[in-house]
Amino acid sequence: MSNADIVETIELTAKLLELHNDDEFKIKAYTNAAYNLDKYIGELGQLDFPQLTQIQGVGKMIAGKILEIVSTGQLRDLQELLAKTPEGVIEMFKIKGLGVKKIKILWNELGLDNLNDLQIACENGSISQVKGFGGKTQESILESLKFIQSQAGKLRMDKAAFLAEVILVELEKSFKQVEISGQIRRKSETVDNLLFLVTYEGNLPNFESEGFTQDEKASSPFVWRGKFLENKIDIEIRYVLENELLSKQFVYTANENHLKHRNENGVSLLSVGLSSGITDGLNQLEAEEAIYGKFGVPYIIPEMREGVGEFDWIQKNKNEDLVTWDSLKGILHNHSTYSDGQHSLEQMATYCKELGFEYLGIADHSQSATYASGLLITKVQQQHAEIEQLNKKLSIDRPFKILKGIESDILGDGSLDYPDEVLASFDYIVASVHSNLTMNQARATERLVRAIENPYTTILGHPTGRLLLSRQGYPIDYKEVIDCCAANGVVIEINASPYRLDLDWRWIAYALERNVMLSINPDAHEMEGYHDMHYGVASARKGGLTKNMTFNALSLVDMEAYLNRRKR
Repeated sequence: MSNADIVETIELTAKLLELHNDDEFKIKAYTNAAYNLDKYIGELGQLDFPQLTQIQGVGKMIAGKILEIVSTGQLRDLQELLAKTPEGVIEMFKIKGLGVKKIKILWNELGLDNLNDLQIACENGSISQVKGFGGKTQESILESLKFIQSQAGKLRMDKAAFLAEVILVELEKSFKQVEISGQIRRKSETVDNLLFLVTYEGNLPNFESEGFTQDEKASSPFVWRGKFLENKIDIEIRYVLENELLSKQFVYTANENHLKHRNENGVSLLSVGLSSGITDGLNQLEAEEAIYGKFGVPYIIPEMREGVGEFDWIQKNKNEDLVTWDSLKGILHNHSTYSDGQHSLEQMATYCKELGFEYLGIADHSQSATYASGLLITKVQQQHAEIEQLNKKLSIDRPFKILKGIESDILGDGSLDYPDEVLASFDYIVASVHSNLTMNQARATERLVRAIENPYTTILGHPTGRLLLSRQGYPIDYKEVIDCCAANGVVIEINASPYRLDLDWRWIAYALERNVMLSINPDAHEMEGYHDMHYGVASARKGGLTKNMTFNALSLVDMEAYLNRRKR
């Protein structure tokens, strides 16, 4: 069991205890434990009873519960609570703005125990009449319900890729060749279908395997459709002849809009891809290069095969110009134990150096982020003093530097949350929104514009605040925000966390058109979080981001020169 699994179990138990009006002290014990366990650095599953009780907020009772979770994979307290809680009520916790108290009213007082009935109550205006709700809350619930419905059956990129690898191993037990295709190969930020190509010879296979449940109505002789274990995402297995695998992999990788594109002779890419003989004797890369060659355009990488401007892009750029993990020279926007990170500043910096990077930009939360132990001014001074000492220590054998940054909260009026003399003490500033996420487009855009126009802002962090599959971003006028960044020399972040991937890749082309640089930032709260930049790189490549327009592809020397010019 991972730390996240344990914390999620403890946290949900606390919510359901409160929902069922359980003992107040028991609720508080679970709530405090979840809060403190979320900040624990080590592996909870490796600790024994005495070690667990040494963690702040973890008493003997909770320590026993953690051991139960680790040894059995579940918690009896939670199972008993789940048994007497309708599934629809539990799903209400996904709705933005609904806490335990409001869910309790909806369930106990209004008798609403599923999302469908809740939506009907919102649509007929019943919710707005309930004390403590009102029209705005009703509207917010409706919007959140519509968003949840639109995301049903989907997985984030990271979860989908992991599940696809698990299924791949299972399919390889039954088929000679298996290839992952579709949205996974295109590295889509969210995935609603896991597509596999399997080869056969002779008679069509009749696939049956433990863990796979076929949807017979949706299936056909050449396509198996269904589910895998308890996962809600659709699984699709396509049977292809061995000599057709290369061409079919090309076809099923691409979005249909990509395949519809026609060349100067009016021939579609799909028809060229299905032409016989092109791929004979080649490997997958060679086969796809041959298909594009016959079509009359240079090779287009799988990530970009979306039908969104990639044919124009390839005429003006080269694939080798695209950003890669290896072209990144530093890691910006990271958190340490100074705010809500799990590892110390020295640990974060040392691991960054071990990975071969030239600089670490530390950007802990700022003073208004009390929920994340944001840095008071005295703590900023303390951190800067430690950075000075660590920079001497870490640069002995080769150049390496910790850059003094901060993730400064953008307040409701667009101002940053430190006085100018404190802002001036940083090497760079990531300006981000973390509160008041319900503004309309005009106000949200105005807020960002004011922050961008602040001369101390270096990078605009996660521009819309979205959390994939769980929270829509606040609405903004993308063009106005990007134009403002262009006018003020502000970099835009591609937040590489698979939970965010914000800026959306679809707006990268416009940013490049306006000569705005982008920074692939992991928003890491622990050392392993640096590796999230792989997701950011995939999203950046999908949008056509080149190395020369990637902010953290600058060398340490060039980065320092840039930041010094920016300060002047």
